[in-house]
Amino acid sequence: MEISGRRVRRFRMRFRRDHLACGDNMENEASCCYCDFKIFNFNEPIFRIGRRFSGVMKIWFSIGLGFGVASLFLVTMFLLLQFHPNPLFSNRLTSAVFGFSPSTLVSLSGIAYVFVSTVITVSVHELGHALAAASEGIQMEYIAVFIAAIFPGGLVAFDHDVLQSLPSFNALRIYCAGIWHNAVFCALCVFALFLLPLMLSPFYKHGESLTVMDVPSVSPLFGYMSPGDVIVSLDGIQVHKPSEWLELAAILDKQNSETSNASLYLGGSRRFHHGKGYCVPISLIEQGFKGKMVENQFVCPGDLTAFLPMPCSDAAHKEGSVCLDAKDIVKLNKCGDGWVTTSDTDIKSDCVCSQGESCLQAMQTPGVSWTEITYRKTSSQDCSRLGRDFNTSSCLGTFVFVGDLIRMSRSVRLTAYHPRWRLNIFAKSFPDILEKSLTCTFHVSLALVLLNSLPVYYLDGESILESSLQSFTWLSPRKKKTTLRVCLVGGSLLSLFAVFKIFLISLPQSGQW
Repeated sequence: MEISGRRVRRFRMRFRRDHLACGDNMENEASCCYCDFKIFNFNEPIFRIGRRFSGVMKIWFSIGLGFGVASLFLVTMFLLLQFHPNPLFSNRLTSAVFGFSPSTLVSLSGIAYVFVSTVITVSVHELGHALAAASEGIQMEYIAVFIAAIFPGGLVAFDHDVLQSLPSFNALRIYCAGIWHNAVFCALCVFALFLLPLMLSPFYKHGESLTVMDVPSVSPLFGYMSPGDVIVSLDGIQVHKPSEWLELAAILDKQNSETSNASLYLGGSRRFHHGKGYCVPISLIEQGFKGKMVENQFVCPGDLTAFLPMPCSDAAHKEGSVCLDAKDIVKLNKCGDGWVTTSDTDIKSDCVCSQGESCLQAMQTPGVSWTEITYRKTSSQDCSRLGRDFNTSSCLGTFVFVGDLIRMSRSVRLTAYHPRWRLNIFAKSFPDILEKSLTCTFHVSLALVLLNSLPVYYLDGESILESSLQSFTWLSPRKKKTTLRVCLVGGSLLSLFAVFKIFLISLPQSGQW
């Protein structure tokens, strides 16, 4: 992501290239640690466009000049803030810019998204440099895509002497054009994401519920749900977006950890956190199996679950655990204060149940959450197969997930879009693919803005800094050169320190993108 012919000369001093002729309009160069692919076909078309709309483009890229200089200043401030004692600052910024932590496990599909997004954003970046130069009457020599060592990039080459002869203000317009185009491209991606539900509304519903796109075999929900299923609620709370699904799972997991078999002493009296309970008829309790104690744990036969009376319950049934079928229990009225919402009339904020019922809760171990997931099948064949446990009109069903709620919530791929008609697999996945492409392109384009704003060698920040110093007429050429060298060396060292610090902080984390 650089534009100056001067940088091409520096690469030639450092790398020996063997020329491989590929015709008049394309040329390759390669060596043990450098290879590139030059394209000459776009020289004339881009130059004609730049000269035809020269006046408008000069105004456009003058705005970009202000943005580029401001970006260089802000990024430099960020480098200095790496010495801030709060380690979360860098981590949050990294996630905001790149969309994932450096320690995140990137899937193969994620790599494909990043690759395509990089090609698009680098093209936008280099097109900005080329158009800005053309508006100044400078024709580029070629466009090149290169790999230096293991790092990919792109450049547009110009005559170095012609660039040096330009006034510093005109040169800055060219140097800042790539950053400016990437910033505008970020804004366009955000705008497209904002309008996406409206644009797709004739074909897809948005925000009504969550549609399951994929359930990997390693997911705890594998075998319970399948692609195409619609998740209606989590613990009775409706979810409309994937972000709400993750946030609610985190809230439930935290609350389950705090309320599971916990008690507080307030004013000398003992008060229990009741957790999640169900009003179970005494007759059903009497018909259930009695739990057996094995190694300090209650064990139930088959698929039955151990239930205990809530600590706050005054019911007569306090004979220990009872083994019941969880699928039948979740259909009963709820009690206890462990539920997130109390808007449902079936949920009581205490342990009081109707006469002939007892408030029971499922036995849980630390780190294990008891969560109800309500969903519906989309095909009539699945609805008929599920039988009496589901509402025949809506195919609505509920099952209990017992385990690590955070891991479960991150193990499935969900989308807020649901097709209005029965479509094939690609059509169902199209909104998700488009949304992820725009999101990834935004993050990659933003990353290019920040990376090329760094005051380091071989990136646009070097050229922007050098041209900015030329406007300081009160500095002698020798002082300008010394100042430039000090800033670049300091910026390069600070950048390496920032990268090391960000990766070091992110090492204990894990996830999947």
